[in-house]
Amino acid sequence: MASIRLENLVKSFGETVQAVRGVSLEIADGEFVVLVGPSGCGKTTTLHLIAGLERPTSGEVWIGAERVTDWEPGDRNLGMVFQSLALFPHMTVFDNIAFPLMIKKVPPAELGERVRGVATTLHVAHLLDKRPSTLSGGEAQRVALARTIVVKPAAFLMDEPLSSLDAKLRVEMRTELKRLHATLRATFVYVTHDQAEAMTMAHRIVVMDQGRVQQTGPPLAIYNEPANYFVAGFFGIPAMNFIDGELHQASGGSVFQAPALRLALTRSGPSAGGPATLGVRPEHVRLSDGAEGWPAAVSLIEPLGDETLVFLDYGGGTSLVAKASAEDRLAVGDRRRFTLRTDKLVFFASSDGRRIA
Repeated sequence: MASIRLENLVKSFGETVQAVRGVSLEIADGEFVVLVGPSGCGKTTTLHLIAGLERPTSGEVWIGAERVTDWEPGDRNLGMVFQSLALFPHMTVFDNIAFPLMIKKVPPAELGERVRGVATTLHVAHLLDKRPSTLSGGEAQRVALARTIVVKPAAFLMDEPLSSLDAKLRVEMRTELKRLHATLRATFVYVTHDQAEAMTMAHRIVVMDQGRVQQTGPPLAIYNEPANYFVAGFFGIPAMNFIDGELHQASGGSVFQAPALRLALTRSGPSAGGPATLGVRPEHVRLSDGAEGWPAAVSLIEPLGDETLVFLDYGGGTSLVAKASAEDRLAVGDRRRFTLRTDKLVFFASSDGRRIA
């Protein structure tokens, strides 16, 4: 297994499109790192630069102690799993898994042992005589993984491998991939636009937008301590509530003033003043039965089974989403008060979206 290091990677297509803009990243040996972001953010291009499928305009790629920037993909000893599984339809599962070993001219006895071993690990040993057309989506995905694992690569690169599966299979395969990583103790670099995949599988998340790394860190740190407006809005289902307003300094702390909402903050609140955006997650908006908080009208309810999403209009055309207990009986048109957990609020500068300390 091996570590991966990217040094100031830049990738341009022509004179106008810069897909990757100065990405520097260190991935430790055995780490599960997920590159996540919206379409066009540069995550897949970054993965292709690691794999050697694209050559950087500038910058360097290191695998272990080797500088591999100019190496061909086949010389980098990396295993790739794509969204398109590319299984050979005329071959059996056994032959599909064995194909890269056949190319390397591995002796038949060793080849068979390695194929059966990896098939057992991925629970497809009973499928070795079948053809891909007879497999379910999850089974085909396991076969594609087995074909990659069997060559014992230095690291695994995965480009949205679960996106073509239905919701139930995606959840099952997320669990399988986590178990596989724990078994192999290998370096995984995984690309997805799905924040749930990133949160549930990664040791460390790399959030990208417009070709740049916006933030790196453990999943809960990304969720609870977003570095900027983009990261805060990208993570969370439903998304973080944002309220535009102004920060003012006051005796004993600061004040956030927005239409229909004035919030006094303690000395631990933000020290900067001027136009700002308040961010608060739906789970930190609390419905109140008493006189505390701000009045609002329930405009929409979305029951989710274990909890209920409540959309609140609190004046001036402004609204936010709260998470309520499924046992809290609510109806559209109800008048309720709400409070905000002040210890969970985050503030962003309106000018550039950076988080205000």
